[in-house]
Amino acid sequence: MTRKDILKITFNLVAIYLAGGLILAVVYAKTSPIMYRNAVLQKQKALRLLMPDAERIDKLGEWTIHDKRAEYYIAKKGASVIGYIIQSFGKGYSSYIDVLIAVNPDFTVRQINIIGHAETPGLGDEIEKESFKNQFAGKAPDSLMVMKVETSENIQAISGATISSRAVAEDAVKSGVDFLMKTMKGEGAG
Repeated sequence: MTRKDILKITFNLVAIYLAGGLILAVVYAKTSPIMYRNAVLQKQKALRLLMPDAERIDKLGEWTIHDKRAEYYIAKKGASVIGYIIQSFGKGYSSYIDVLIAVNPDFTVRQINIIGHAETPGLGDEIEKESFKNQFAGKAPDSLMVMKVETSENIQAISGATISSRAVAEDAVKSGVDFLMKTMKGEGAG
């Protein structure tokens, strides 16, 4: 192979890589705004599902947990505050678990929703099941502890997925509710 052949092959490869990079950049530029809009719409839909009786859900601010930015909201019906919603993250076994938490004005949990995670399929992903999520309804912040035994006062761990259970209950939900309580009572800032 001559030097001319090597230069020709090198030039062709560089041209192919540049063309591929340009195509990827154009596709990203076109799809990025669409993906962002879809994410915003999906979050608005999730907020409405958590507080269906709210007439308005307004963003109050942002906070940081595990170096991740999260948001919190106030839900109103007329002039009355009917609750708050906070996004939080818990450090799970395989991933950070993204959770939305709806609370009443007295900071008892109304319900939670798992927005995203990469926990182990068939084990840690059981945090998405209604039987796990429904345990949070009506719980005060002091009751947001995971127990390995059957309990109605606290949160019962998913068998074989205690780390994921704790990540949701004690890390994401309890931390989020504690932050909301301090912030809404004027003791903390976002």
